[in-house]
Amino acid sequence: MGLSELEMEERLIDQLINGESQWSYRKDIRTETQLWGNFKNILFMNNKKYLVDNPLTDLEFEQIKSQLNFSSPYQAAVWLRGENGIAKVDVQREDAALGMVQLEVFRSDNISGGTSVYEVINQFRVDREAEMDRDRRFDVTLLINGLPMIQIELKKKTVGYMAAFEQIRKYSEEGKYRGIFSTIQMFIVSNGVDTKYIAAADAQHLNREFLTSWVDKDNKRVNGYLEFAKEVLSIPQAHKMVTEFLVLDRDKKAIIILRPYQIHAIQAVEGAVAKRQSGYVWHTTGSGKTLTSYKVARNLLRKGSSLNKTIFIVDRKDLDQQTGTSFQSYAENDVVSVDQTDSVRDLVTKLLSSERNLIVTTIQKLNHVMKRYANKEDNRNARLLRNLTVGFVVDECHRAVSPEKQQEIIKFFPKSLWYGFTGTPIFAENARDEKGNLARTTEEQYGPRLHEYTVKEAIHDNAVLGFQVEYIDTVDRDSMIDYVNQQGIEEAGLSDQEIEKYLPKEAYESDEHKLHVIDKIINNSRHKFKLNRGPGKTYSAILTTKSIPDAQRYYELFQQVIRGESSVKISEKTKRHVADFPKVTVTYSLQETEETSFERQEQFKKVMQDYNEMFNTKFDLGQIGTFNHDVNNRLARKRDIYQSRSEQIDIVIVVDRLLTGFDSPSTALLLIDRPPMTPQGIIQAFSRTNRIYDRDKRYGQVLIFEYPNRFQSAVEEAFFLYSNGGENEIQAPDWHESYERFIEAFHKLNEVAPNPDSVDMNDDVDKLKLFVNAYQQFDKTYGAIQVYMEYNEEEFSQKFGLNPDKVEDYHGKYENALEIIRESIDDDPDTVVIDFDYQLSEVGKQQIDYEYLMLLMQSIVNEPTAKNTDKRLKDVEVYLAKFKESNPKLGQLIDEVWREALFMGMSATDEFSVSKKIRERVQARKDKIETDIALDYYFNKEDFRYLVDSYIPEKEGRQIGEQNLRDNMDIDKFLDQYRDKGFSRLNYWKKIKNQYQEIIEEQILPLNQLDK
Repeated sequence: MGLSELEMEERLIDQLINGESQWSYRKDIRTETQLWGNFKNILFMNNKKYLVDNPLTDLEFEQIKSQLNFSSPYQAAVWLRGENGIAKVDVQREDAALGMVQLEVFRSDNISGGTSVYEVINQFRVDREAEMDRDRRFDVTLLINGLPMIQIELKKKTVGYMAAFEQIRKYSEEGKYRGIFSTIQMFIVSNGVDTKYIAAADAQHLNREFLTSWVDKDNKRVNGYLEFAKEVLSIPQAHKMVTEFLVLDRDKKAIIILRPYQIHAIQAVEGAVAKRQSGYVWHTTGSGKTLTSYKVARNLLRKGSSLNKTIFIVDRKDLDQQTGTSFQSYAENDVVSVDQTDSVRDLVTKLLSSERNLIVTTIQKLNHVMKRYANKEDNRNARLLRNLTVGFVVDECHRAVSPEKQQEIIKFFPKSLWYGFTGTPIFAENARDEKGNLARTTEEQYGPRLHEYTVKEAIHDNAVLGFQVEYIDTVDRDSMIDYVNQQGIEEAGLSDQEIEKYLPKEAYESDEHKLHVIDKIINNSRHKFKLNRGPGKTYSAILTTKSIPDAQRYYELFQQVIRGESSVKISEKTKRHVADFPKVTVTYSLQETEETSFERQEQFKKVMQDYNEMFNTKFDLGQIGTFNHDVNNRLARKRDIYQSRSEQIDIVIVVDRLLTGFDSPSTALLLIDRPPMTPQGIIQAFSRTNRIYDRDKRYGQVLIFEYPNRFQSAVEEAFFLYSNGGENEIQAPDWHESYERFIEAFHKLNEVAPNPDSVDMNDDVDKLKLFVNAYQQFDKTYGAIQVYMEYNEEEFSQKFGLNPDKVEDYHGKYENALEIIRESIDDDPDTVVIDFDYQLSEVGKQQIDYEYLMLLMQSIVNEPTAKNTDKRLKDVEVYLAKFKESNPKLGQLIDEVWREALFMGMSATDEFSVSKKIRERVQARKDKIETDIALDYYFNKEDFRYLVDSYIPEKEGRQIGEQNLRDNMDIDKFLDQYRDKGFSRLNYWKKIKNQYQEIIEEQILPLNQLDK
């Protein structure tokens, strides 16, 4: 038999408090009153100089309690950072002579000592706030200085860790993380054998895709909950997780907790600094290098460091893109000052100041400083600069600093250490050309590799996605042979790759070729863009070309297609999914734009005019940088406002811009119409697509339209070089392999359940398990093949009898069968043959509409004065009307909440969560219905609520919880009241059951869509 959840809690607490531990178990803290009392005692101990003679009065402590009630984990984290890492509360003393006093609550840097107190509590009871609410119990909570910081929810092995995650999300929706519990910074979920952690967030932003496993410094997975506790939750590590390894993202108003490989890299660099050794970190592109390098740069200036300054070097392109903005966003609430230099004079001033600060600057400005003080040994400032002990941190380290330039900087700053970050190191196999004694590889330039995390490990850990690469021929073989013959070459015996060598570049520069590519993108890639999910829920793409003229011509041809002036027509199927697809623009870097001719600039002016008309903006040629930043935002869609279809761009055409360093999780496709790049260039470009985003994004998808055979060889070389021996693990299987997997899964499903109606909820559990297993495999393989160019929806529908309605019916049967199995399993893990944590990729259309409606409403609430607000308000009305048609009960409740939000006025509701208010309204409505039925039929209310929560509409016979409901009802009182209406001891239950089933199915279940 497996362990119960309570036994798991006991073992976890034993692990935490025994041995060399600083955790103490507080069995006496189970209620909010006890928790506040404990916090008050610790506050007193850490502030004796203010309180020993004048203890806090009840009224004064109420002031503190009101301050410790944060609207979000992010706001709590901002407060915990405090000033210089010290979180304080202000207390106006009742005795006027004592005035105002600031009391210290938490010091980030008091790790393993100082004022820090570490305690463990469990089975903490959170009482309901209202009749509609429910009492809850938290499993295990870790307190630092009396404040809840880390929340751990456990489930049995037979349940799955996702059930614990959903429980946390439910608690958040119910407002359980309020008051003193609003300081939670980190959640941990486990079923004993699988353990994950995630940064605290409100329910709407708790994304299961970001649940993270722990790996050790050698990238070996740590899954067991006790092993995880040993590695992550011991002191000092647990304290560091919520301080040093936690980043506040100002722009997203979110907490980020570093992934384990980022933490190991930071610790490796710290070890190198202690030895006065330089080096580099190889972390695959897309794994968060900028964030890691920020934390490294920030930590180099910690107390005790010998460095005077840390200089983070970016190149001009990065400042044109995201790095500078990201650093300012991360640093706003940090204890280290980040100075982004405005001029060379500004850089000199900051270098010479006595402050130990982190300076973000460009190589160009640094070069000007060195030139200014070259050959001026007697100049005081020159001597001071040369004597600085400087740590240089370089993201995208090959692009930002050349070996020549690095030599010059080292000569100027002889007391410097260098730490390079790259996703694509230069090895001996792809070394730079020899040039004197200059470094040719990454190791020669920066020193030994300090930590590595390759794309193979990242995919294994779900930190990034693998790649699905498809090679599209737009030049048929007969045309290829004609090109070869025209050059007097006999094609006999030549392979396709050899024939490609003789193709003139004109073969891929014609409008015919480009229109072929556009047709493939618009009409044959609907499933790649996920247009079937509807407006606002699609993916974006980058199209890269070989030159600015090529990019500009693509833009013009796209516009002709969009206006209906081309031989290529947008299919009705595409229009039916998203009427205004595709929305396209073109963008170049500042340098590329400045180097273009007057004619090109005039063409780009037309691009801007189209863009302004599309998005109601007012950009001109004098605002290229601002325009590019706006394009980045619309492509990446990170802020809530860009979840609205009216604010999104579908395809951005580029030459080189955005192919390195650009972070856009919603970008799923890279469309390539250019010759092969270098191995590092291929990996960098491909990695724009493989950020984790949502459950439907399975791969970073790459379509190659030029020199497909040459490109395939180049891709194989790049994958071999940068996957550390895992080149076969980072690619999706080809179409034929995926198709065979689908066929096998489809036949298995047909054997078990030829159609949805053949799944009977009254079958024994073993038969239902067979169906659930078969459907999971079908869903996985069916979702996988839909992103290949060879997939044709109509052909599949005819050949396999699959259509959206049938798949959704299967989906419903699956969810119900899974619930029955979950209720029936015992604790023997050998009896479980299904994956309880699997999440279906085929989501019901109604659920998609609901999610989009919530995003649309919230974007208006969050930014009510943004451009296009009127348009988004109209979109809400359209989607709300559609939703009410499919689900009138829930639609009416959503309508009520939305009208109230509009009536209240958005300016007064900056913390207003639409989805939270709707859930509260739904819960209140359900509670009223359940209460009324319980009163009418003399049921125990909790018994009836349990039956409703477990109810399966198609199930014949007894529902889960039905017998308990019947046994515990007050039958005597019921018959006394209803005997004259034909009820007797012989017939009462059948009549009652018919009545309450009708109410459940017609009034309650439609409201349960929120829990799907």
